[in-house]
Amino acid sequence: MTPWSASKLTSLTLAAVLLFSGRGQAQDSGPIEPARLSQIVKVLASDEFMGRAPGGPAEQKTLEYIIQQFKAVGLEPGGENGGWTQKVPLVRFQMGDNVTLKLLSGGKTVSLRQGQEVMVNTQRPLQRVKIDKVPLVFVGYGVSAAERGWDDFKSTDVRGKIAVFLINDPDFEAQEGEAVRGKFGGQAATYYARWTYKFEEAARRGAIGALIVHDTPGAGYGWSTVTAGNGQSFDIVRAQPEKEKVLMQGWIHRDAAAALFARSGLDLERLKVEARKASFKPVLLKGVSLSADYALTHARADSQNVIGRLPGSKRPQESIMYGGHWDAYGVGPADASGSTVRHGAVDDAIGIAGMIEIARAFQQGPRPERSLVFAAWTAEEPGLLGSEYYGRHPLQPLDTMVANLTVDILQTAGLSRDVVLVGHGQNELEDALAQAAARQGRTVTPDAKPERGLFYRADHFSLAKRGVPVLLLMALGGGHDLVNGGREAGDRWVADYTARCYHQPCDAWSDSWDLRGAAQDVQLLYDIGRELASSDRWPAWKSGSEFKEIRDRSAAARKFVKGSP
Repeated sequence: MTPWSASKLTSLTLAAVLLFSGRGQAQDSGPIEPARLSQIVKVLASDEFMGRAPGGPAEQKTLEYIIQQFKAVGLEPGGENGGWTQKVPLVRFQMGDNVTLKLLSGGKTVSLRQGQEVMVNTQRPLQRVKIDKVPLVFVGYGVSAAERGWDDFKSTDVRGKIAVFLINDPDFEAQEGEAVRGKFGGQAATYYARWTYKFEEAARRGAIGALIVHDTPGAGYGWSTVTAGNGQSFDIVRAQPEKEKVLMQGWIHRDAAAALFARSGLDLERLKVEARKASFKPVLLKGVSLSADYALTHARADSQNVIGRLPGSKRPQESIMYGGHWDAYGVGPADASGSTVRHGAVDDAIGIAGMIEIARAFQQGPRPERSLVFAAWTAEEPGLLGSEYYGRHPLQPLDTMVANLTVDILQTAGLSRDVVLVGHGQNELEDALAQAAARQGRTVTPDAKPERGLFYRADHFSLAKRGVPVLLLMALGGGHDLVNGGREAGDRWVADYTARCYHQPCDAWSDSWDLRGAAQDVQLLYDIGRELASSDRWPAWKSGSEFKEIRDRSAAARKFVKGSP
């Protein structure tokens, strides 16, 4: 493990933080000022910005504001063709109302109702999907993880079939004494737990479709979340979508799945136990096939990332990236107060504000030796699409990107004694976080509910899966130990925000906010970036991370620098 130099970390001490007074105001401020964070959020989350929907009526206003702020803090354009933006070509898909899905079993036909027993969609640019009597094969958790010695598929050919998956990891429900227990981090989800991985794996193996058995504990959310999109979805424009996307993907309700398995003489619960064994082999659902017929529409809905850059003085091809997403959910149904604008103040106007303030802080100090990149992503909410497009079309080499530091939701309840880490045990950046926090008089608390897989649900992940070491600050990872009220008050803030305001109109700016704690967290990312930008260190993924091998394959690109792995 690479040691981190304490002397090089420029940290805001807790004593300095305590000089802040008033809610969101500061008398004697460090580099990151709560008042400036508040002002930026107040603008971006105002009704005038109409919820910042990608491709929506206020996108251009949003882009112009962020560019104006980037210019004001001294950044240079880091986008395409010498400009500030990167075009992100998107496609919006909408399922038709008449979705016909039928199971054929024993000469009988059983209908599956869209939104009730199943929820499927298609992310290929087609006008109609027809599937006729396709066989189904149960693939357990559908995990192929060489680094963990695990392969659910064995040599089974799923081409032309519908693969049926369990949600989460093979050890999620493992009992004491089972060999798999702890092999995938126990309750802490790995990427193999995510529905995105399962759909991708089905496409890689040539399946015609993929269905995931919904289970609320394993998914981390109820069936209502699965159906919330009402058949609408987005994707980036792909050169060969037929190779990257199955023809039909979606979820099947747990009860409907149990009935489906029973028609083939199989017991779902018993198969779940078998799927927790390394010896598991896929099981064909004999005597059962599925047919589907539905219409869909698709249309281009292009959007833009905003990219600013501060070139390094000595090694400009090496970079540290800061990221956050500018998009929110636009205008939707009215809430109890009559508001229709889903403002996205905490999610994630505050992340954009944090990036802008970090850039301002860098301009106040010596020029960094490595380049800094500031990325305001579009289309995070529909599936991390702006950052995914950048990952496929990077404007700065990813092999020599030192780290990605992402802000996506910060708490607004004041000073805290700790910082919440999402993704504990992944890479050495968290060691730097612990040291920087200690200099603020704070500690690091791991994500309280790692089974929710928050580490895989923010824009940093688009860089992580390409090997870039990442660090995510996300207040949904658990309640902070607040100076005023302790952990109980922190948990109360998370519970109230997620229950009332997450993706809702009430995620709005408030003059009652106390952003001193948010400023503490933003300061931590500044401190870590400052140390990295003035050193020759390359933080590494820890042993057991699913991203270590990917990063290792590009080691040659970093060999010419002293201190590289």
